[in-house]
Amino acid sequence: EAQYARFLADPSTVEAGFRELFQSLQKEGRPLIIDGLVLPPPPRAVAGTGARGAVESMGLQSKVDQTLYAFRLRGHLLAKLDPLGVPRPQLGHVADLGLINANHFSQAELDTYVDTQGVFDEPRVPLRRLLDRLRRTYCGPIGVEFEQMYDSTRRRWLQERMERCENVTDFSVERQTRVLRKLSEAETLETTIHTKFQAAKRFSLEGGESLLAMLDDFLERGPSIGIREVDIGMAHRGRLNVLANIMGKPAEEIFSEFAGPSDPTKFLGRGDVKYHMGYSSEWVGEDGQKVHISLAFNPSHLGVVYPVVEGRVRAKQDRVGTTGAKHGVVPLVIHGDASFAGQGLVAETLNLASLPDYGVGGTIHVIINNQIGYTTEAEQGRSSLYCTGQAQMLDIPIFHVNGDDPEACVHVMRMAAEYRQQFHTDVVVDLVCYRKYGHNEGDEPAFTQPKMYELIRKHPSVRTRYASALVAQKRLPPEAAQAVLDACVQRFSEAHSKARSENRVRLPSDLQGLWAKYTGGKDADVAQVETGLPLERVKFLLGRLAAVPDGFTPHPGVQKVLDARKKMIAGEEGLDWGAGEMLAYASLVSEGTRVRIAGQDTERGTFAHRHAVLHDVKTGVHYEVLAHVQSGQAQAHVLNSPLSEMAALGFEFGYSLDYPDALVAWEAQFGDFANNGQVIIDQFLAASESKWNRLCSLVLLLPHGYEGAGPEHSSARLERFLDLCAEDNLQVCYPTTAAQVFHLLRRQSLRRIRKPLVVMTPKSLLRLAEARSPLSDFLSGTYRRVIGEINPAVDARQVTRLVLCSGKVYFDLAKARDAKKDFGIAIARLEQLSPLPTPELQRLLAGLPALKEVVWAQEEPKNGGAWSNLLEPLLELTSALPSRPKVSYVGRAAGASPATGFLNTHLYEQHKLVEQAITRG
Repeated sequence: EAQYARFLADPSTVEAGFRELFQSLQKEGRPLIIDGLVLPPPPRAVAGTGARGAVESMGLQSKVDQTLYAFRLRGHLLAKLDPLGVPRPQLGHVADLGLINANHFSQAELDTYVDTQGVFDEPRVPLRRLLDRLRRTYCGPIGVEFEQMYDSTRRRWLQERMERCENVTDFSVERQTRVLRKLSEAETLETTIHTKFQAAKRFSLEGGESLLAMLDDFLERGPSIGIREVDIGMAHRGRLNVLANIMGKPAEEIFSEFAGPSDPTKFLGRGDVKYHMGYSSEWVGEDGQKVHISLAFNPSHLGVVYPVVEGRVRAKQDRVGTTGAKHGVVPLVIHGDASFAGQGLVAETLNLASLPDYGVGGTIHVIINNQIGYTTEAEQGRSSLYCTGQAQMLDIPIFHVNGDDPEACVHVMRMAAEYRQQFHTDVVVDLVCYRKYGHNEGDEPAFTQPKMYELIRKHPSVRTRYASALVAQKRLPPEAAQAVLDACVQRFSEAHSKARSENRVRLPSDLQGLWAKYTGGKDADVAQVETGLPLERVKFLLGRLAAVPDGFTPHPGVQKVLDARKKMIAGEEGLDWGAGEMLAYASLVSEGTRVRIAGQDTERGTFAHRHAVLHDVKTGVHYEVLAHVQSGQAQAHVLNSPLSEMAALGFEFGYSLDYPDALVAWEAQFGDFANNGQVIIDQFLAASESKWNRLCSLVLLLPHGYEGAGPEHSSARLERFLDLCAEDNLQVCYPTTAAQVFHLLRRQSLRRIRKPLVVMTPKSLLRLAEARSPLSDFLSGTYRRVIGEINPAVDARQVTRLVLCSGKVYFDLAKARDAKKDFGIAIARLEQLSPLPTPELQRLLAGLPALKEVVWAQEEPKNGGAWSNLLEPLLELTSALPSRPKVSYVGRAAGASPATGFLNTHLYEQHKLVEQAITRG
């Protein structure tokens, strides 16, 4: 197409082969067919015909063709998008804009009949008529970026959809009245709050009220294009309006939340601000068809809900299974302009869009474009012309629309929804509007944007302008327009009166439906479960983990792993970590529990221990081991994620919210990398039960351990997770044997309680002989939260020093103590750090009557690891003992960096702390 356009402009600019092809088509009058797109033949000089004359030279049609292409490619640059009428940046350097200029053609040329390339049903129309249609289509209140898309089928669909109707929908009076009603609801809710709760933050939608008309029409028409469920994610702006006027949350409940609970003691440390809360409901359209809608809870961190919504939708789609039903579940994410441009999380999540393990069949993005972020203007906040610049990484259309034209906004929303349902890719709608007040209603925006807010103060509201237009067009009488407004004012006035007479603050209850059989609360209130398996079952599952299809050729190194698993079945070898972990997954899927494990190197495992997906060295064919455990099993999927932490972790969190009966895990390549997903951990994992009354059972697998690999590959920052622990909100475990990880993962799935599980997983222990477990350890019991002294040479009655530790350092301590033969020292492992297993620790200490000192030994620096979180509980436990043993610390000194970068220094530090721990004072 590009070569063809160049030929039309100047034949000498294309290569000889193309030139000869186009000239032959020109001579024969044949069309050019490219990827199914039929382009008209290059025009030939013909005698003038018709009242206006026909094309008399190849030059005019060439100029017309270039102009038509320029409208489609660059017309959005001249679109009238800003409600405030501020001139766009000068774009004179864009050559294509000259072609769109009215002065580009003479008056005689404007009256000439030209080929329309399918813009009209007629093959030829006067050029003037063609240009008028193109200007209305591409340079009015709607601007569209779509010509850059590679897929010509989708380009042609959009082209025809827009040009045939000139980017306008002919609304009935009934539909226009409905649009006016949604604008009125949006405005009156905001004015009610503004007058009744002065100075309260609400992140008003004023200036962007057309959003409500867009969402209303989208949900109303959704069933007709196959939409059955919509998951919405959005930040603050307009959220209360969406809750009240789209989600159906009673306005009196929202007003009660502004007033606060009548009994504040019921919400100590619980709940979140009203513009963070989620909600779900059934949308019932005028024709009786229903759409289930959910608004995801969202913290203040901009855009962080985006990957969470994607994960939730993918979980729902996986649950329904069939293709048509999957496409009926649609994610709708509402962004702010500054966050869409500024947050790297947006690019991370956009990158997931077409990946087979993350795709959701297209997300509809709506950007509430305030044209400002906090107090930062666009030229300070982004390098791209539009706030949508990041979306150009995908092969998708981007619509820009003037927020003061609600009918244009609804028209664009219809196109976006139809496009998503037709092609199952993302689509972006940039709602260009303004923000009536500052970032929140307590700000004074004129401090930083005086000229902009001078315009805003004088600017009529969207509702006022639309009502006036309908009256002027004689679509509605003035009294009908006023009646719509009066009804909305009365509705919210009555809701406010209800809120004053009866406080309706309540936490949402989400322990329904899929979550009905699960619980949160205190760990001690929920019984432990038996996680062992019969011997024959263990052997069968190990056999499946060691099997490959006939004719499949694994890598020799992988074959050794499979052969070792066969020896484990016979009891010739203990099970290593990889076998124990994989055995847990295989047992769960065979019992009907879905398993999804994702991470950057998860298929084989960063340290090549898992080998859940095998690759034939001769053919490259993949074999998913866990997908072939037995017939009728649940689905198991171990997958490699893109090189992302925050978006990938947010996605898995969202997935776990809507698949509580699955084991869902995210694995960091190294535990340290979890810090790139810290916002998800802080805002969602740690606090969702307390803030939003939502449970989650996501597992984090974080390789951790000091092996001399340097500061970036040693610490999963255990201390950060323990600092977040309170009210039994997180399970933090540090298992040290293959059997322990087996029981831990099964416990996570089989217990009724649903809590996130953070696992410090090993590196060197993956192959350490002492960390292997015999078959007998898998046959009964459950996860051991504390493992006491296991050396029979240690007499508990003679022990004066107890060394408590977690993780890999145990094996160093035990080896050194046994070599020294000082059996007055006992070594115990704390395998669960939170919730702290206080009863087991009490029994351990009570069984050591001669105890004089308790030492906590750790590899991490003193200001890291578990020490600071364990000191107070250990002091309480030891103070209750008759011998009153002292409590002390052994480990690395406090440091700003978690580990040294030199192996010999690491070994020196490790030897020193081990010796100190096993030397009695």
